[in-house]
Amino acid sequence: MAEHEVVTDGAPTAVEACGAGGQGGCTNVELALTRVFTLLGKRWTGLLLGVLAQSGPAYFSELRRAVPGISERMLSDRLSELAEAGMLVREVDAGPPLRVSYRLTEGGIALKPALTELAVWADRYLPESALKGGC
Repeated sequence: MAEHEVVTDGAPTAVEACGAGGQGGCTNVELALTRVFTLLGKRWTGLLLGVLAQSGPAYFSELRRAVPGISERMLSDRLSELAEAGMLVREVDAGPPLRVSYRLTEGGIALKPALTELAVWADRYLPESALKGGC
């Protein structure tokens, strides 16, 4: 197995090729990209980040209304994962009534240009028919 370094836009990317001369057909995706899609590839995560990037801080109930089809349990799980990953902050308003709001961190805000570019790409290249049961 040979280890190669590929440079794109000045950023090195490790790619591992298998077989003679890299002809074996297997490669490892860059670890950073794997981390990104491990988090963002989960259902609802990108939509929640998009809502917060577009609208700013929001309460739990506002996020539930903004993302049709998400259950309260799933919303809670995804928000916890995003907070653990450092993408958002959970803030408790003592009340009464007790309310919980969520806002993006610097890392979450830094995703906004990427989310915007993904939306532009989808408008251009991803047909609406590719959405199976989506909104």
